Amino acid sequence: MFVDLVKIKVKSGQGGNGIVAFRREKYVPMGGPAGGDGGKGGSIVFEGHEGLSTLVDLRYNKIIEADSGENGKPKKMDGANGKDKIVKVPIGTTIYDEVTNKVYGDITTHKQQVVVCMGGRGGRGNVKFATSRNTAPEISEKGEPGITKSVRIELKVLADVGLVGLPSVGKSTIISIVSNSKPKIASYHFTTLVPNLGVVKVEEGRSFVMADLPGLIEGASLGQGLGLQFLRHIERTKVILHVLDMSGSEGRDPFEDYTVINKELKTYRYNLLARPQIIVANKMDLPGAKDNLELFKTQLKEDYEIIPISAATKYNIQELIYKTANLLDKTDSFEMYDEADYEEVVEYTYTKEEILFEIKLGDDGVYDVTGSRLKKIFLMTDFTKDQSVKRFARILRSLGIDKELRDKGVKNGDTVRIFEFEFEFID
Repeated sequence: MFVDLVKIKVKSGQGGNGIVAFRREKYVPMGGPAGGDGGKGGSIVFEGHEGLSTLVDLRYNKIIEADSGENGKPKKMDGANGKDKIVKVPIGTTIYDEVTNKVYGDITTHKQQVVVCMGGRGGRGNVKFATSRNTAPEISEKGEPGITKSVRIELKVLADVGLVGLPSVGKSTIISIVSNSKPKIASYHFTTLVPNLGVVKVEEGRSFVMADLPGLIEGASLGQGLGLQFLRHIERTKVILHVLDMSGSEGRDPFEDYTVINKELKTYRYNLLARPQIIVANKMDLPGAKDNLELFKTQLKEDYEIIPISAATKYNIQELIYKTANLLDKTDSFEMYDEADYEEVVEYTYTKEEILFEIKLGDDGVYDVTGSRLKKIFLMTDFTKDQSVKRFARILRSLGIDKELRDKGVKNGDTVRIFEFEFEFID
């Protein structure tokens, strides 16, 4: 089954907890702290593989999770890191953030990796909190939580040349005679339901990959018919072969067909019309094709080369192959994304732009303290240990939360809520 679009959730592993432990050897008096750090959580990593051609394996995995890190151990031993989750995808896969529509990565080579979710940092054990003033700390951190994201995974076939055109203009017949591809060929519309790839060999050792894309119709770039589903596969192509039924065998006007398809290419993202294009005037063996071609030339305003062929009789096929190869040789690849399109994947590190905290009066009269920076500290604090609670209180003061609460009118004994926990404010 060919599947080229999947939406799933991914979750990186949580960091392991640091622990409180002390050396207790018989002949080591005042041994001191010995609690190790927790291991780092596993990350979600997408990896390109040449042997894959569809996203069908991901279709039935609605959520993919990486392993969490192990907790720290006594004797200053750190917990093991969680194993990264490697998600294998075909080459030509792009991973998007479903919420922001930003690009995490575009996989175009074998074994290329894209990290989507970094694993959480392991919590520190009490060894890391020892100081000259506190030589036996009973403080440790919980592991940093993993990240959950909704992602959209799109497969865009890797082809040098894309065959486009309305249904039943002969695209499948063309690719079947110029390459090793064996697509289904029939006389009804939308025979081709999935992209077909074929390698076209040219003399002098040259070759290129051609893609036969399902027939487009008017409104395809807006989601009509099969167009929007498969227009994405043209994005990577360097050259477009625009196939027309020059005989007008179904009562259609070749120039109107040409205009319809070019409008869809222009309307679609990345302005596909900017790519070099060769007009393939097919079915020249049928009555009326020569007259229609002469009329078409007078109507055409763009400076595209027109190559008349007959896929049925193989007339002029070699010229089409040679001219396509020559155009490819002098055409550079198109950049699909710029820096603004990419979503930055970072570990949990503080930046000045990060929101420290925010204080709002809740509907129940309790002041709520929230903030992304504060939440990370809160989730990594072990509130079962008195020294950890005192450390958390010191952090609140250092961040200026105490002062801000006083400025908002909070008095000694009032209740303050930090996320789901309520505390008594002590001035």
